Amino acid sequence: MIFDRTYSLDEISQLIDAKYISNSQIAIKGINEIHNVKNGDITFVDHPKYYGKALNSKASIIIINKEVECPKGKALLISSDPFSDYNKIIQHFRNFKASTIAISETSKIGENTVIQPNSFVGENVTIGKNCIIHSNVSIYDHSVIGDNVIIHANSVIGADAYYFQKKDGHYRKMLSCGRVIIENDVEIGALCSIDKGVSADTIIGSGTKLDNHVQIGHDTVIGKNCLLGSQVAIAGVTVIEDDVLIWAKVAINKDLVIGKGATILATSNVDKSLKGGITYFGSPAIEAKKMWRQLVKLNQFLR
Repeated sequence: MIFDRTYSLDEISQLIDAKYISNSQIAIKGINEIHNVKNGDITFVDHPKYYGKALNSKASIIIINKEVECPKGKALLISSDPFSDYNKIIQHFRNFKASTIAISETSKIGENTVIQPNSFVGENVTIGKNCIIHSNVSIYDHSVIGDNVIIHANSVIGADAYYFQKKDGHYRKMLSCGRVIIENDVEIGALCSIDKGVSADTIIGSGTKLDNHVQIGHDTVIGKNCLLGSQVAIAGVTVIEDDVLIWAKVAINKDLVIGKGATILATSNVDKSLKGGITYFGSPAIEAKKMWRQLVKLNQFLR
């Protein structure tokens, strides 16, 4: 998430009541998870296993639960509970606001766009031209929707990321401050769920079409002109490149890349990244030709 303006270390340290260690003047521009950070961002770390990754990342400010040597050009915010303080910053900059109307007055809706009855459009949503939003669609705050987009009934755009940390025998929710961005000429079927990014964006590329009952996890990026069949489930932080075909009931694990032009046949389960231009099938999914040969041999063995 990018802040509304540049903030100082003093302002952020006062916000979470944490002292800081710094060897330079730093302009704080936003907050992000470790896999999305850039210069000027805040991130957090609360386990020694990941100290090195956080300290050597592009982040300029690291909320950390131990005093360590501060890398050049960075700042450390010393916190007894970095996870909670990270959430505190999100609450300050993007706190939930209850709505009293179906279409927020802060939303921007393009020319010739139709919003059917009983749909909800949240704060600071942007919807382009010539869109059709069917009944009972919920579009959460800060979502961005391009031109010529169709969203069918009962779909949810921008629900919170499914992201929890286990501590002291219970799960703590990481608050979401990212967005959903849906580009031009996308069609989303009925009863689909597209979760917002934890701190970055979930993106559906132009020309992509989703069938009914599709689940897209947080921070996932789907390329242009992809087809996703019914009941496809894609976990968070996954990249689906352009022109990928994913047929019904395919499950794709998190943190993977599906290469351009790949085809994944129905009911497959994907547990590793796949190269583009190849057809895959199975659980776990492998090249379809290999899977067919394996099934033929298995069938011969069982006779």
